[in-house]
Amino acid sequence: MTEHNQSPQREPHAPHQDISAMATHVAANHYDESQIQVLEGLEAVRKRPGMYIGTTDVAGLEHLVYEIVDNSIDEALAGYCTLIEVVLAADGSVTVSDDGRGFPVGIHPQVGRPAVEVCLTHLHAGGKFGGEGYKVSGGLHGVGASVVNALSRRLQVTVHQDGKIHQQSYTRGKIDHDLRVVGTTDRTGTTMQFWPDIKSEDNPGGVFDPGITFRFDTLRAHMREMAFLNKGVRIDITDARQEPADTRSYHFEGGISEFVSYINRNKAVLFPDPIYIEGMKNDIAVEVAMQYNDSYTENIFTFANNVRTPEGGTHMVGFSTALTRTINDYGRRYKILKDADSNLKGEDVRESLAAVVSVKLHEPQFEGQTKSKLGNSEVRGIVDSLVSEELGNYLEENPSVARAILDRCLSAARAREAARKARDLTRRKTVLESAALPGKLADCSETDPSKCEIFLVEGDSAGGSAKSGRDRHFQAIMPLRGKILNVEKTRLDKALANAEIKNMITAFGCGIGDDFDLSKLRYHRIVCMTDADVDGAHIRVLLLTFFYRYMRPLIENGYVYIAMPPLYKVTKGKKEYYVYDDNELEKLLDEIGRDPMPELQRYKGLGEMSAEQLWDTTMNPETRTMLQVTSQAAVAADETLTLLMGDQVEPRREFIQENYAMVTDLDL
Repeated sequence: MTEHNQSPQREPHAPHQDISAMATHVAANHYDESQIQVLEGLEAVRKRPGMYIGTTDVAGLEHLVYEIVDNSIDEALAGYCTLIEVVLAADGSVTVSDDGRGFPVGIHPQVGRPAVEVCLTHLHAGGKFGGEGYKVSGGLHGVGASVVNALSRRLQVTVHQDGKIHQQSYTRGKIDHDLRVVGTTDRTGTTMQFWPDIKSEDNPGGVFDPGITFRFDTLRAHMREMAFLNKGVRIDITDARQEPADTRSYHFEGGISEFVSYINRNKAVLFPDPIYIEGMKNDIAVEVAMQYNDSYTENIFTFANNVRTPEGGTHMVGFSTALTRTINDYGRRYKILKDADSNLKGEDVRESLAAVVSVKLHEPQFEGQTKSKLGNSEVRGIVDSLVSEELGNYLEENPSVARAILDRCLSAARAREAARKARDLTRRKTVLESAALPGKLADCSETDPSKCEIFLVEGDSAGGSAKSGRDRHFQAIMPLRGKILNVEKTRLDKALANAEIKNMITAFGCGIGDDFDLSKLRYHRIVCMTDADVDGAHIRVLLLTFFYRYMRPLIENGYVYIAMPPLYKVTKGKKEYYVYDDNELEKLLDEIGRDPMPELQRYKGLGEMSAEQLWDTTMNPETRTMLQVTSQAAVAADETLTLLMGDQVEPRREFIQENYAMVTDLDL
């Protein structure tokens, strides 16, 4: 989650301007050839880093590691690398080593400089544009390594090749010295160590946001995913910033089959071993692993050349089409589906399915710079035909498993029909029905969704204070009575029977399931505002579970927030202070003095605050602090929700036993 201070969005008043003054202004801002800038080398990257790594916060920082690891993974895909080591050092640097062929060190015929130097100092230079260097590649086609170099305060590359150790270093993308031989070796491979250019008092010209650091848990989750996708490759990641150092090693001979087993490890599965499909056609390699579990949601992860494609693409379409057709054909052939029954739909056969679809091809065509969707049209037919044939054979050879799958899909179809009827009750179909908004909703007068926000408030008491204290122009209030249903343990049709869930869907206006339409969302800030106690935290988690499972685009597009009400009110004399945790309280008491001891009020619930206090501390865009809910690691998010909100008690108990020591303030 990332923290944001939200500011009010008001229409500025446009003052009257004299025409002659405007003409003078235009002349002063004349646009001609002298204002055209030409950025040389890697200057463009440092000027606009977001164009290359997306952001300069911690996610962008970690993207640097992924880019270097991708180079090593590409060596593994080519069949030359079996070991990758990543080390986070105490000095803020990251070292990535592999046992591949090593960066070429010979003189590049076109540039006249060593090839490794060319790759690290020229944006579009690499071995992935053609030729036989790489059959498949997931990297940014020669962009990645040079971008890391540009955004690093310092970078050192060491190449083991032809019995020699070659080394070169750079400062902010510029060469410190020529490539030189520093020793002899009996191995091959590349080691790259870099120090990201993070802003600080000592380094005001840095690129990345000050104070950020690498998150070991996030990085190791990514390394684990890479190891799953590339069977046989071992990836070690070490956090040497602590004593003793924490090392995790990932090596999976089963590849994506083990990946699916990992996704389902806290769930009851329909059959013991995942269905594994592998094949190649027209130089396109396809791997599919799938297994049904006892949940009510689908978890399908798609990859193209090891790059996750959260929006799917042609490989996902091919897989989904083949899955639906093959299960329907089997059901018809063996009379499990009667003549009078309609065919199962895609959502029916994908309910409770965990699957990984991975394709590797020579020329991937990603839609968009973020590579979120695969566009190669030929992939669809290849995945479709391969999955149809292999899955059909599997169902024929395993009739008991096939019957269990069909029964599960038929149950999902019945639930889908019930959910459809329930959804109809939550829809706003016409203007005439606009009055059918939930009775408890105190709506705002603004009609532009980008300026509107809705607070989901725990209890009628807090709801009353929020209604009185809000800005009616752009703030809506929806009081929630009690705890909503835990959707991790039930199907959508049962969830839609819950009054609070139904009211939220109606208020948001964007529908749910197949009817979900983000463009119809009535509020672009959905704020969970609950008490600072255990019950409040539980309600917040239930809400986030619902959003993630059934309205995930709300989270993916950054529309969901968590309000941060103060924990204490401190009064000394005529001055009042609000603090948000115990550490902040201690600092404040040190500043204002403890003699005489100030008056302390601990807010157990929002209902204890007056409307004015709630506005000043939690709802006023000028002064409030909110957490924006994001999900950057889909596998990890799914794992956490299943662990904490699912039916399996033992994994949850183990999690609590492992992490109880981290709890510093438990309000019982």
